[in-house]
Amino acid sequence: MNITRPDRFANHRIRGGAPEHAAIDGLIALHCALRFIPEAASSTLVGMNAIILSVGNELTLGQTVDTNSAWLSRRLAEVGVQVVMHATVADELEPLVREIRRASELADLVLITGGLGPTADDLTRDALAAVLGVELVLEERYLEQIRAFFAERGRPMPEANRVQAMFPAGSEPIENTCGTAPGIRARVGRAMVFVMPGVPREMRVMYDRDILPWLQAHTNGAVILARTIQTFGAGESEVGERIRDLMARGRNPTVGTTAQQAVIGVRIHAAGASRAEAEALLEQTTAEIRSRLGNIVYGQDADTLWSVVVRELIARGETLSTAESCTGGLVAKRITDVPGSSACFLEGVVTYANEAKIRLLGVPAELIAAHGAVSRPVAEAMAVACRERSGSDYALSVTGIAGPSGGTPEKPVGLVYVGLADADGCDVLQLRLGSTLDREEIRDRTTKTALNLLRLRLTVS
Repeated sequence: MNITRPDRFANHRIRGGAPEHAAIDGLIALHCALRFIPEAASSTLVGMNAIILSVGNELTLGQTVDTNSAWLSRRLAEVGVQVVMHATVADELEPLVREIRRASELADLVLITGGLGPTADDLTRDALAAVLGVELVLEERYLEQIRAFFAERGRPMPEANRVQAMFPAGSEPIENTCGTAPGIRARVGRAMVFVMPGVPREMRVMYDRDILPWLQAHTNGAVILARTIQTFGAGESEVGERIRDLMARGRNPTVGTTAQQAVIGVRIHAAGASRAEAEALLEQTTAEIRSRLGNIVYGQDADTLWSVVVRELIARGETLSTAESCTGGLVAKRITDVPGSSACFLEGVVTYANEAKIRLLGVPAELIAAHGAVSRPVAEAMAVACRERSGSDYALSVTGIAGPSGGTPEKPVGLVYVGLADADGCDVLQLRLGSTLDREEIRDRTTKTALNLLRLRLTVS
């Protein structure tokens, strides 16, 4: 039974791409035209490229974060598909039609998530039908599946859900085993288009069950492997300068940098005709980057400074305690965020007030009076006392001015002292983080610096 949906199109006028998108189109077309053929690879790899469209007003308004695109990009890389663009589109027919057309002209594969619900603002199926120049038709089999979904829950199917059993003529429905919104598969020009629900669980199940097998059959075993080398202690420009030649355009693996709260990640993406080929390229570039960056490298992928410190302490059979002022226990929190940290972390004390430093750590009152709480001597006294009283192998201390007030010309906001005590004595590091960082940034940067100081001690001793 065919059912047209003229009401869904009556108030919309479809236009071509806007002139302001011409420059963007040119850049994307250039990117897509430069199909990845790695000169260093032992065999030629012709990669499939993809564009991911995420649909929903809740996304364009910033009310919901788009996690689907990131998940899909990672999964596509596993089968050698290079994602060249993410686009977020509102629940409006005209922009949806425009972006589906554009993506289908530029990419081999278009994955769309969202806009398959039963309400008037769910327009993805209508937009795809408009691009294809066909009507929507009702598929009785899928209508019965939707009815059964509600019947299993003891409810009648609302009439609005009927639209979810409608598909562009000539397209192929994709069964949804955990929701009411079937997906859609259709060929649009050069591109294969897959439309999936926006609900993350439903999307992921559909991708794994129906789309991944199709991709595996069409990518001939190609794969893109990713790794991120995590560094701390140098700026992004310095890191980039040390590996400049490895970041050259057209190189395989591709190498790039990202900066997030003082951690500089070096991203590596290795493309190969097989997993073994990609792994060999990845390991070679990883080794070269680690060699050039030296001890600013603290780990890779999901490693954090605190997870690395905990792992190293446990491996050495050694322990840690902390004494904190301006960080308010953040160093201890980061350590104890790591599962298994009870094997190496003994205790932490927050001595925010001067009286607490005197009473809990035994810092001499005259020392604070002479130098101030934010000083090298007080940081040293805190660390030494913390280690002695807890019986730990190492102790970290922090005292500083996190702001936004409390600074003076002699001791400005962002002045912090970090102490590290062990059996051989105590070293104190002065930080001048500046007033451009806010309170939370100063506390975060201080915590990372303290843990990095300990990491370096553990890895060189």
